[in-house]
This record gives sequence, structure tokens and C-alpha cells, in this order.
Amino acid sequence: MIIRNAEIADVATISQLHAEQISEGFLPTLGQPFLERLYRRILKGPDAFALVAAEEGSLLGFAAGAREIGALYKRFLIRDGVVAGLRAAPILIRSLPRVIETLRYPTGEGELPNAEILAVAVTTSAQGRGIGRALVSEATTRLELLGANDIKVVTGADNAAALALYRACGFTTRAHLAVHAGTTSEVLVWTAP
Repeated sequence: MIIRNAEIADVATISQLHAEQISEGFLPTLGQPFLERLYRRILKGPDAFALVAAEEGSLLGFAAGAREIGALYKRFLIRDGVVAGLRAAPILIRSLPRVIETLRYPTGEGELPNAEILAVAVTTSAQGRGIGRALVSEATTRLELLGANDIKVVTGADNAAALALYRACGFTTRAHLAVHAGTTSEVLVWTAP
């Protein structure tokens, strides 16, 4: 298995894996075209990245991160917002409160780090092989290289597998929050040694 930078050719597979494995979040409800546009923007960002774990030509998992989550969302809104919004318009209209909550999320964090691991997912067939742990480790290294000493990750408070993964990688619980009303998330933070 190798971990490498994601390429534009990986975006469709990354987006599909995100939708399949991170289904409790809001972004997958916006559809595959929306996710693809978001991951294309992540790949183009100077302070954001996506990594893939691959073996014999098959993508086994991915991780994405950003040094400044607010800056990433701002770039996405400015450069991709109209097209992405039109593609997901019916869902966005029905979910307007969740959209507003998502857009406000980076600014309402208080003392939490700006750097964030945005998503980590591993195919069902490759789970249990340490791929998620390797991706999280590489993502923290990349964020450190971008100047982050503290990195957060947000996951559902009831997502035992994700919580165990992040804790095994040195993250500790810093806060509980409700990014979306009625859904509690746990914020874990990793600090560089």
C-alpha cells in the first residue's frame, strides 16, 4: 500500500467513498456533483490537500485536510458556490438551516484550532488493516508542514470506530458541539510534540 497525493482523476472515487462511509454528515446529502466540486477545490488549495491510500491500482481510502478551514470554505463559496449551489439547489433550499449552520461552524469554535482533518474514509473491504491510521498520521504530518501545531477533527459523538481511530492517533477530546441542531459531534485535537 502507498499513500500519495490525490489527483483530479481520484476525485470521483473520493467523493463516492465519502458519501458511502461518512453518511451521517450533511455534505453527502448534497450529492456526488457537489462533493466532487468540493474535492476539486481542496486539491487546488495552497493550504488544503487530499491523500489517497492505494494498492495495485485500487483506491483503499482517503483523507483530506486544511490549514485554515474558514479560508477553504470561503474559496469554495467564491469560486464554486454558484455552480455547486445550482446543482444541489433543491436540497439546499430544503436544508437552509443546515447550510447556515455549516457556514457558521468555522467561526463559532472559540479556542479550537483552525487546522482540521476534514474527512477520512476507508473502503469496507480494506477496513481493519491500519489504513485509516496511516492516513490520519500522514494528514497530521502534512498539516504540520503547513504550519499547524494543533489539529482538530470533528466526528459524530456516537461514531465509536472514528473516535477509537483518532484517539489511537493521539487525538484527545476537547469539546462537544452541535454543528447541526439535534446532532452532537465530538471535537478531538492533536497537538504536535
